[in-house]
Amino acid sequence: MSTNNINRRRSYEVKVGNVSVGGNNPIVVQSMTDTNTSEIDKTTNQIAELAQAGSEIVRVTVNDSDAIQAIPYIKDNLKKMNIEVPIVGDFHFNGHILLNKYQSEAAHLDKFRINPGNVGKKNKKDKNFTTMIEVACKLDKPVRIGVNWGSLDQELLASNLDANNKLSKPKTLDEIMCESVITSALENAKLAEQIGMGKDKIIISCKLSKVNMLIDVYKKISEICSYALHLGLTEAGSNERGIVYSACALGPLLLNGIGDTIRVSLTTDINGNRSKEVEVAKLILQSLGIRYFLPDVTSCPGCGRTSSDYFQKLAADIDQHIKINMPSWKKEYPGVENLKISVMGCIVNGPGESKHADIGISLPGRGENPTAPVYIDGKKNVTLKGGNITNEFKEILFNYIENRFKT
Repeated sequence: MSTNNINRRRSYEVKVGNVSVGGNNPIVVQSMTDTNTSEIDKTTNQIAELAQAGSEIVRVTVNDSDAIQAIPYIKDNLKKMNIEVPIVGDFHFNGHILLNKYQSEAAHLDKFRINPGNVGKKNKKDKNFTTMIEVACKLDKPVRIGVNWGSLDQELLASNLDANNKLSKPKTLDEIMCESVITSALENAKLAEQIGMGKDKIIISCKLSKVNMLIDVYKKISEICSYALHLGLTEAGSNERGIVYSACALGPLLLNGIGDTIRVSLTTDINGNRSKEVEVAKLILQSLGIRYFLPDVTSCPGCGRTSSDYFQKLAADIDQHIKINMPSWKKEYPGVENLKISVMGCIVNGPGESKHADIGISLPGRGENPTAPVYIDGKKNVTLKGGNITNEFKEILFNYIENRFKT
């Protein structure tokens, strides 16, 4: 399958502030703050960091009156910083109370996230959900109906388990769990429509923390509805675990054209950077050829043939050089994010990989002739020698970018 020609599943287009989700629009990257929303400056600064890292929608916790009353001030601060990223309010348990009481403050949000498993029990469940949808309709706000298996509607799950136990061949608990997640999402979306919300105002998510189950749920729900879908592996974990699990969960779905917006949910290190999950989400999309955010640098892992110190330093230096310059390059050189660069460590695959890239360099390995041929558009252009190879290659790279992408 060609990743550049993925047939996207058809879905309704949902406007979230100045961003369009679904339809024929690019897959949207989003993230969420971990600050106390009522701490206005901290929340504003983290939203700004996430937006600058590439988060196109940012969600914030709205758990009490202080949080919802902070929203207008946060939006005003962001406006002064020339940041127009849409802000989503995440409501649980008391969302119906907050939205009903603080409608003028809620109007500053661009979308509401509602968890149907946390809106109330028994006869209060539909009443509270209805209140939230009615406010969303009144304020002309889209909603994400976000089902999570960790907070699934327990009455629905119990009912489905009881019915399953009566079958001659009962399904597994995981199968019932997946069916219940899908049922909860679709039944609540249908209820939202009955209350008066249009299909183009609804986004659905069905989050689980098991990779195979998540893939199965989204494949099934994508076949039976046309709502825009938000993808994410919930509670993915931290560092390598969270990155690998998220990539394995989202990759197969995205390659099958499923998903309109994504989030990578990583546990942030103590004093760590929340923007890491945004960078990972962008890399997942870029690795699949779906969207490009930075020039792609191919580099080999190194082996006994490579003079690893020099090779590793050059690869890292070029990566950093691109990240530092990308904000200005993106403005001056439209399309530069599609550039393919190769930095290889020896003669085995170096020349071949360099020819496949737009611009590439093949460094000398141990015992090889101490020269570094540079290939441009598949042809050998120049051979670099001496102790200034890194700076010379950067200059060649810049000249290539200016000649190719200058408008």
